[in-house]
Amino acid sequence: MQVLVRDNNVEQALRILKRKMQREGVFREMRRAKFYEKPSEKAAREKSEAIRRARKLARKQAIREGLIAAPVKKPNDKRPTRTLPSVAPTSPKQP
Repeated sequence: MQVLVRDNNVEQALRILKRKMQREGVFREMRRAKFYEKPSEKAAREKSEAIRRARKLARKQAIREGLIAAPVKKPNDKRPTRTLPSVAPTSPKQP
């Protein structure tokens, strides 16, 4: 896994590295390897992971073929929006 550091911005490179590791499942593997896993538990986990992968693949295939509708993407509301200072409308003064 490789991450380029641009303009000596190490914090941004670390964020990118963490995101890549999360996508690859490195953190999940490390957490799982902390303790011993019985062979029966390992087989059950691997079977459930295989079922989940197969369902995901079938869902993507059905979306590609148009059999089911694609999920609606949510707007990214995490970033704060910039608001311009509001100016109250002025009304003509009454004598």
